[in-house]
Amino acid sequence: MKVQNEAVVGAHQERFGERGTVAMAPARVNLIGEHTDYTGGLVMPMAIGFHTTAVISPRQDDRMFFFSANYGEEKTFVSADLERGRTGHWSDYPAGVAWSLAKEGVRFSGFNLTLAGDVPLGAGLSSSASVEVATAMAIQALAETSLPLKTVATLCRRAENEYVGAKSGIMDQFVVAGAIAHRAMMLDCRSLEFDLLPLPEDVRVVIVNSMVKHAVATGEYGNRRDEVEEGQAVIRSELGRELLRDASLADLEACRDKMPAASFARCKHIITENARVTEAREALLAGDVKRFGELMVEAHASLRDDFAASCAEIDRLVEIALAQPGCIGARITGGGFGGCTVNVVEADAADAFVSAVQLAYEQWNGIKADCFVCAPEDGALALAANGGAV
Repeated sequence: MKVQNEAVVGAHQERFGERGTVAMAPARVNLIGEHTDYTGGLVMPMAIGFHTTAVISPRQDDRMFFFSANYGEEKTFVSADLERGRTGHWSDYPAGVAWSLAKEGVRFSGFNLTLAGDVPLGAGLSSSASVEVATAMAIQALAETSLPLKTVATLCRRAENEYVGAKSGIMDQFVVAGAIAHRAMMLDCRSLEFDLLPLPEDVRVVIVNSMVKHAVATGEYGNRRDEVEEGQAVIRSELGRELLRDASLADLEACRDKMPAASFARCKHIITENARVTEAREALLAGDVKRFGELMVEAHASLRDDFAASCAEIDRLVEIALAQPGCIGARITGGGFGGCTVNVVEADAADAFVSAVQLAYEQWNGIKADCFVCAPEDGALALAANGGAV
């Protein structure tokens, strides 16, 4: 991280003539609890060791300069520009955060902001939330204010939902801001209460990037949201259950004839997934990593069959993973239709697991998958508190 930070500080100084103040935010992977967050459900993510670095310095006018060292591009805004909303440019993410913080009453001057990071794009590891939270931490430093975790996450989510126009839940922003090293986070996306859960020291989390993202991904994600919301609306109208979080499979079955078959299947995934997350928590607290792995496999089957969010490449990666010695569990992670799998593997088998999965996947489709062996990392607030950021 130190090397990355110094490189970004150097890029900022070269462009704007000042070293600036540094803020950082990690990426994340979700262990279990997929497509549940936007219905007030349960998730279990952790932060991982990819980061976005933001370097900020004040200006004497009201202009906001956003420079991406990765893209070599700069976008300039004034306050009035923020009210116009998205432009379809990468700068919508940091600009949306500035807009959201300003709406919350955070007062700040114009600024120069340089962003750079090593979060793989399009892999389902939440590069967008990493940019948003890093930006929020940097602007807070400029404004000499410090917002609590729930507020940071909520404001960054508002930026993505209302400014960028992406239908994301709050999981990504919350864990990117609030994660703690050596712990997975079980988050209740309705109350925003959370537990920090230990992962056994003798296992590793291995992320395998399929290196594909199907063109339907963005549209199909939105379609799944619509199908879920249609089913949720029926249950609310018929039974008074406000969110799927409050519904049982019996409730869903009672409403089957009043909703499309696709909505029934999507809602079935979410109801059963919330139950799996609860059981996964109990498994970790009991040190039962075998059961945790079984729940991951069950979650993948549900995402594949009921939520219809997998694809041939991801299904093949899960099959390959589960055939390897030391693999405890494997499933798709992220929005779906490509991206990554997340695998829990015995620590002493992790290197061999990576080699075997890469070889088998390349033999199958000619693509060499990127693999990352991870452990739970600190989120942006802990990085800042521990002197690793602002």
